[in-house]
Amino acid sequence: MTTLLVIAKEPRPGRVKTRLTPPFTPEEAAALAEAALADTLSAAARVPADRHVLVLDGRPGPWLPPGFAVVPQASGGLDARLAAAFTGCAGPALLIGMDTPHVTPELLAPALRWEAHDAWFGPAADGGFWALGLARPAPSLLLGVPMSTSGTGAVQRARLRAAGLRVGELPVLRDVDTASDARQVAAAAPGTRFAARYAELTATTTGAGR
Repeated sequence: MTTLLVIAKEPRPGRVKTRLTPPFTPEEAAALAEAALADTLSAAARVPADRHVLVLDGRPGPWLPPGFAVVPQASGGLDARLAAAFTGCAGPALLIGMDTPHVTPELLAPALRWEAHDAWFGPAADGGFWALGLARPAPSLLLGVPMSTSGTGAVQRARLRAAGLRVGELPVLRDVDTASDARQVAAAAPGTRFAARYAELTATTTGAGR
C-alpha cells in the first residue's frame, strides 16, 4: 500500500511563513501559506496513491479536500517529525511539504513507482529538499540530518546513498520561504491559487514592489 504524505502547518498568522514578514504582514503571509497548502493538497489528491495523509501541526480548515486522513505531527525537530511521519506507513511512502504550490500530479506520479528505485529525492533550489520517497520507511534515514540549511539536501541524499539505496531524482523546485521565492513561484505557476493570492496582495501601490 503506497502512501502520499503532505506535511504542513495550519496557516495561522504568526505561525507560518514568518520569513515573508516583512514585506507581507503576518495575515498576508498566512493567506499565501493557505493558498500554497490548498494548491499542494489539490495536486496530491489527484495522484493515484492508495492513501493520502496530511501530517498536520494544527487543525484542519476549509482548505482540506476530501480523501485525506489527518494525523498530528510528532514533537521534536524537523528531522524527528519527518521520521515519525514515515513511521506511520506500512509500505512505500512519498512525503512532500506545503511550500511548493507549483507541484503537479505529473511531477509526483513517477515517485510512486518502485520497480527501479528504493528512494526518490526532490531537491529544492535553496539546498534543501521538497520531496522524499522511501520504499521501506526507516527513521534512521532521517534522524540527525541537519534541517533548514543550504546543505540539508546534500546530507540527506548522501544518507540515502550510504544506505545502499537506488535513488531516483525528481526535478528541482523552489520552496516559498522569502518574498523573492513567492514572486518567482507565482510567475512560474500563474494558474494556481497561490499566484492569484500573490497578485491580489501585491496589486496596490504599496505592495507593487514586493
